[in-house]
Amino acid sequence: MMPTGSLLDTHLTNLAAALVPYRRCERQLARWGADLAHRLAAGGRLLVAGNGGSAAEAQHLTAELVGKLRDDRQPLSAIALHAETSALTAIANDYGYADVYARQVRAHGRPGDVLLLLSTSGTSPNLVTAAQAARDVGVTTWALTGATPNPLADVCDDVLAVASPDTQVVQELHLVTSHLLCEYLEQELPAALAAVADPAVVHPTPGEPAPVRAGVEVVLDGGTGQQVDA
Repeated sequence: MMPTGSLLDTHLTNLAAALVPYRRCERQLARWGADLAHRLAAGGRLLVAGNGGSAAEAQHLTAELVGKLRDDRQPLSAIALHAETSALTAIANDYGYADVYARQVRAHGRPGDVLLLLSTSGTSPNLVTAAQAARDVGVTTWALTGATPNPLADVCDDVLAVASPDTQVVQELHLVTSHLLCEYLEQELPAALAAVADPAVVHPTPGEPAPVRAGVEVVLDGGTGQQVDA
């Protein structure tokens, strides 16, 4: 039931209601950010797509990654697929709008890349088709949607769903998600870059804390097999 009152009160009430379940997404956001940091540091790419307002949010995210969120750092490879207007309109004209993203995914996507799809409803045929194309070429698929179940969530590897029936609230929390994804990514990026620079160093799984080093280490003395306390 929609709350009664002024437009402002109604909007903020709906937003506040959605914030309660959204707080439970913290671990997933941290995991996505760390995973993406390691993929992009290793030369992978983030492809992002959406329709309408979700397309604008997709482009907002890629701008933060190619540019920066807070502190200066190296640029990271991220492409908003709707922003290539000549390719978009040519594909729509020649193949149909349902293929405008799928064909670009097949062109640009490589194993190790991530395709992030934004949809408030989770029912957009061109996004579902893009997710299916990504699976064919070995690209990991993540979705930002409204409430589940929905078709897009069903075909993606992972989904962050905003539990709200209000489209505007879903879009607003998708923007929060984009900012937090960048925050967690930039937090993990130094470790990700270090892993690329020195592959021999063992690094934790993305999203997991680094192991704690004990005060005493055990080493092998000259290959004799004798254990020595360092």
